[in-house]
Amino acid sequence: MKLLLAEDEKELSNAICAVLKHNGYTVDVVDNGEDGYLLAKSNEYDAIILDVMMPKKSGFDVIKELRSEHCMVPILLLTAKSQVEDKIYGLDLGADDYVTKPFAMGELLARLRAMTRRKEYEVSNYQFFDITLDRKTCELFTKKDRIGLGNKEFQIMELLMEHPKMIVSAETLLERVWGYDTDAEINVIWVYLSNLRRKLETIESKVQIKAIRGLGYRLEKNND
Repeated sequence: MKLLLAEDEKELSNAICAVLKHNGYTVDVVDNGEDGYLLAKSNEYDAIILDVMMPKKSGFDVIKELRSEHCMVPILLLTAKSQVEDKIYGLDLGADDYVTKPFAMGELLARLRAMTRRKEYEVSNYQFFDITLDRKTCELFTKKDRIGLGNKEFQIMELLMEHPKMIVSAETLLERVWGYDTDAEINVIWVYLSNLRRKLETIESKVQIKAIRGLGYRLEKNND
């Protein structure tokens, strides 16, 4: 799962990011509300974690703008404010949940899991020709067999199956799956695509991941 974390307290941000990555999340991190808003608007995230008091834009302002633009990604607020009115205000703006500083990392993870579970129940599986991507179990299957996908394999296949007629560039895959500030090289994508191609063969699918020279990748039916 890919998350956006907007928190201007550097030590807290680093700690949250480390815990999230340790628990299998991909995380983009910013330290102000304006950058948080711009990233949330231009990328797809499974959830957003927003500090309330940030430079440039508050968490409240970010929520207000995102919800006015029909962005329905689950949002968790981090706030040092304990007043009930502030919590009500954030929830009324469209936040899904909140935690009050200081908080235990276990509580943050639990609330995040609860939010993303609610989202998962609302989405359906992706299908293309003879394959189905089970978005709850992270499995790819045909009528003949099924196989589990690793976290990044799942995210790559999800991107390819979300808009199967579109070509997805290597740069887009790198940014969406590894994060916009990743140090990973493009060739890491080739390794994961090679693994996915083998798994498609294993479940006897006629779908192939086609490389379009100079452009990227898309799913195609193998007519052989």
